[in-house]
Amino acid sequence: MPKKLVIKVTAGADSPERCSQAFTVAAVAAASGVEVSLWLTGESAWFALPDRAASFELPHSAPLPDLIESIRAGGRITLCTQCAARRDITEKDVLEGVRIAGAQVFVQEAMADGTQALVY
Repeated sequence: MPKKLVIKVTAGADSPERCSQAFTVAAVAAASGVEVSLWLTGESAWFALPDRAASFELPHSAPLPDLIESIRAGGRITLCTQCAARRDITEKDVLEGVRIAGAQVFVQEAMADGTQALVY
């Protein structure tokens, strides 16, 4: 098993199954003791905002707010700098503990020894 799992999720409410899969994999990995770094890009950027995940629904899937809390408890959530800027989201707007960072940081994390990267 890798020491660290970096997951980039590009889908949001526009593609609920892909979105839910990414958050579910991240939450399960964090609960299993894997160091998780979840990157919110594209339409998933909206889930960096408080209460935004509460409106997300997908039958037979875990509630997105619960998955986010599991990931926050055992990993890190990062919002893409450009995605945030395109949506006028700033650091003062996001959930506690969510950072905003760019591609250079993503590449550093994804290329670190013992890291597995996934894109949804």
